[in-house]
Amino acid sequence: MFRRQAIRSLASGGLLLPGILSELLAGEPENPLAPKTPHFKPKAKRVIFLFMTGGVSHIDSFDPKPYLTNNHGKPAKGKSFYKGSDWQFRRYGKSGIEVSDLFPETGSVIDDICVICSMKNINGDHFGATIGIHTGSATFNRPSMGSWISYGLGTENQNLPSFMVIAPELPYAGGQVFGSDFLPVLHQGTRIVPGPEPIANMRPRSETAEIQKTELELTEYFNRQHLAEREMDPNLPARIKSFETAFGMQREAPEAFDISKESDATLKLYGLERGNTRGFGWQCLVARRLAERGVRFVELIDGGTSIDYNWDAHAYMPVYNKLAPAVDRPISGLLRDLKSRGMLEDTVVVWTTEFGRTPTVPDPTAEGRGHHATAYSSWVAGGGFAGGKTYGVSDEIGGLVVQEEVSVHDLQATILNQLGLDHKRLTYRHAGRDYRLTDVHGEVVSGIVA
Repeated sequence: MFRRQAIRSLASGGLLLPGILSELLAGEPENPLAPKTPHFKPKAKRVIFLFMTGGVSHIDSFDPKPYLTNNHGKPAKGKSFYKGSDWQFRRYGKSGIEVSDLFPETGSVIDDICVICSMKNINGDHFGATIGIHTGSATFNRPSMGSWISYGLGTENQNLPSFMVIAPELPYAGGQVFGSDFLPVLHQGTRIVPGPEPIANMRPRSETAEIQKTELELTEYFNRQHLAEREMDPNLPARIKSFETAFGMQREAPEAFDISKESDATLKLYGLERGNTRGFGWQCLVARRLAERGVRFVELIDGGTSIDYNWDAHAYMPVYNKLAPAVDRPISGLLRDLKSRGMLEDTVVVWTTEFGRTPTVPDPTAEGRGHHATAYSSWVAGGGFAGGKTYGVSDEIGGLVVQEEVSVHDLQATILNQLGLDHKRLTYRHAGRDYRLTDVHGEVVSGIVA
């Protein structure tokens, strides 16, 4: 991979003649999605990334703050007032970790989860924070984490994309959260929209399989002829491969999205009614099906840019009473299902959001909370992460991290580490310099690894 990359870089700079280029590239692998050997022995093979759009309040979900409850409505610093949580926290599992009444089903599997109470993002607005946790940059277009993992590891199933995103709506940063930017385009996430036809044009238009096979063989011939005359175009092989993957998807994707053969017990686990093809339960169940079919990175996005249907509760925190139950049971069902199939051991599950919510409000009667990026909560499970544990501490009001801060780059570095990838070695040369997901930051958080 790195040899071919260096050759392409020299060629694009005009330092190699076409004849020399062809000779150097002889014998190089033509499939950028072929499975690749990680830097070291991995704990996990794949990632399921659960993203809650809008900024879930940490002090109303996984980081209880009795001080706020006891001082609710009292003056804080400046012209602000303390706001306690609207929900009680209860201890769950053998670990006794406290989880709010918003997430009782998640609480029931808390012994498989490591809650990080010391997250800090690099930006406090939705766009910057969202792309920050996805791409490592809050200001510039960069490849998403799923794209980096696809580039670093390839995929075990050539008939499905290595990176798939199940998103009824797009988050504040739009498709940039699953974009590949300067990485080859086939590492970009393929968006799935829940419904009767999750991916458009999945049904072949050719009358018979034999006719389609002939058409594709002819297309392949012309593609290769075209490529032979344009060896110095680094994106062309990836583009050709993307068409080949699209053909493979017509054969395999419909079966992957067909949950009709799942048992009643499995559907109940996800809180899903038979025949339903929408909702977070469907997203989670399909994520499991894609993961077991070799898809390397699956992201599930809950919520779009409308504050009535996401976690951006500026005006009214009780909207969480509608949002939380819609994801709580499916999430616990996903963890239980993965564990029962022996998949949780080598599957990293991440639950996160772009930031938390403020512990203080400008008016003592305010029912909402503002953006808060200096301390918030996320959690990880499976894939060699420690279960039944909390990591990091925020202050008594959840305003600042006081112990074991975890930046978005630290979280990214640790996820890569579980996949056998050194975040400092996973680089791609672009515009004369080597780029990586974590830029010049990030450390593996050993305290959350089992």
